[in-house]
Amino acid sequence: MSKPAELPANNDVDIKTGRLTQKQYEENFGDIHPPLDQNNAVIEASRCYFCFDAPCVAACPTSIDIPLFIRKISTGNAKGAAKTILEANIMGGACSRVCPVEELCEQACVRNTQSEKPVKIGQLQRFATDELFARKDAQFFTRKKPTGKKIAVVGAGPAGLACAHKLAQEGHDITIFEAKPKAGGLNEYGIAAYKVPDNFAQKEVDYILSVGGIKIEFGKSLGKDITLEALRKDYDAVFLGLGLAGVNALGIDGEDIEGVEDAVDYIEALRTAKDKAKLPVGRRVVVIGGGNTAIDIAIQIKRLGAEDVTLAYRRGPEHMSATEWECELAQTNDVRIRHWSMPKKLVSAGGHVTGITFEHSKLDSNGKLTGTGETYTLPADQVFKAIGQTFVPSPLQDNGKDLLQLTKKGRIDVDADGATSLSGVWAGGDCTEGQDLTVAAVAGGKKAAIAIDRALREKK
Repeated sequence: MSKPAELPANNDVDIKTGRLTQKQYEENFGDIHPPLDQNNAVIEASRCYFCFDAPCVAACPTSIDIPLFIRKISTGNAKGAAKTILEANIMGGACSRVCPVEELCEQACVRNTQSEKPVKIGQLQRFATDELFARKDAQFFTRKKPTGKKIAVVGAGPAGLACAHKLAQEGHDITIFEAKPKAGGLNEYGIAAYKVPDNFAQKEVDYILSVGGIKIEFGKSLGKDITLEALRKDYDAVFLGLGLAGVNALGIDGEDIEGVEDAVDYIEALRTAKDKAKLPVGRRVVVIGGGNTAIDIAIQIKRLGAEDVTLAYRRGPEHMSATEWECELAQTNDVRIRHWSMPKKLVSAGGHVTGITFEHSKLDSNGKLTGTGETYTLPADQVFKAIGQTFVPSPLQDNGKDLLQLTKKGRIDVDADGATSLSGVWAGGDCTEGQDLTVAAVAGGKKAAIAIDRALREKK
C-alpha cells in the first residue's frame, strides 16, 4: 500500500478571494474562441464540398442544412445563413459555442477522410448568428393567426424555450414557469463562463421571446408553487423541460464537511457573480469526475487562481464522457488528470477538508470496476463533486406515487414525439433519456412542439 501524502493541518487550509488582478480575470474569462471575421469566414466556407446527403447534417441532432448555410456565407449572405440555422435550431447561436462539434458535425466532415482538418462548422455557425443578432432587422420569425389555445411550459432551458418558440409561431399562447430568476437554463447557469461570455445567453433568450406570444413567470417551481394537475386543468397542453436538478453523491463519509462542494453550484455562482474576485478559491483543488462539468470546474478554478488542480476519474481516458478536445483544454490549462482513481476517504481537520484518499482501480475479467488495494492521498483545500446529475422526480409525485411513468434510469419516459404516459403532457431535454446536450434538448423541445400543435389541431 502506498504511503499517504503529508496533509496540512486545518490552520494551513488556503482558501481566499481575490487571488488575481482584475485584468487577469478579464483575460482568463474572455472568449475562448475568437470569432471569425467576414474575410476569414468566407475563406473557411470555401473549404466546404457542399456534399449531397452531407454526413455533417445527419450528425447534427437538429438537422441543420450545413452545406446550405455555409454556401450562403461564401456568397456574403450571412443573414440568409443565420435563417437556415435558426429555422432548424432556434438556439443555434449558443450551440455554435457549446456543442461538441468535434464529436458531431465536424467529426462527420468528409475532409477528415482525406487527412485534412474538417471545415470549422461551429465557428461558421457562430459567425452567421452573431452577424444576425447585431442587425436591427434580426427577427424574421412571425406568428400565425391566434388559435386561442394556451400551453404551459415548465422550465426555461433550451428544451422549454425551443418548444415555446415553435408553438408561439403556430399562434398558440405560451406561459413558461421557471424556478430561477433568469431564463436560459444551463446556457445561463451551467456552461463555463469562457464559452458563453458577454451575456450572450440572455441576448439569445431576448431574440426567442421577441417572436411574441410567450410570457415567463419566474420563481415558480413545479411541486412547490405550481402542480402538474393544476396545469393540466388550466392549459390545453403541458410541456416539461425540467432538466436535471439532482447531483450524484460520492457515497463516502464526510461529504457535508466544509470545503466539499457540488461543481454545478459553484459554476452557477461563478456565472452569476458580478465580481469574480469575491469567489473563494483554494490553493490546492481536487475535482472528482470525468465529464464536461468536471472539466469546466477544473479549468475555471484554475483560471480563478488555484495553484494546483487535479481531476481524478475512476476509469480510464477512453471511458471519460468529456470530449478529447475538452481534456486537451484542461491539460493546456495546467490541470492534472489522474485516471483509475476511486475516491475512498475524505480527510479533514477542524471540520474542513484537508485532503482526499483514492484507491487505484481497474477492470476485472468481467469488465467490472474494482479496487486494487493501493491508495494515495492528495492534499486539498477544496474538493468538487462532478460525477453526474440526476432527475428529481418529487415534483411529479402525489404522496410518493409517480404521476408519470419513468424509465429504468429514473427519467421521464416519452415516445418518439415526446409524449409522456399522462394525457396532454409532453417532455423533452435532459429530464428524458438521450444525449445531455444543448442541441439535443433543443431538438427534443421542437419535436414535442410539433406533436403538441398537431394534437391540438386534431382535437379541434
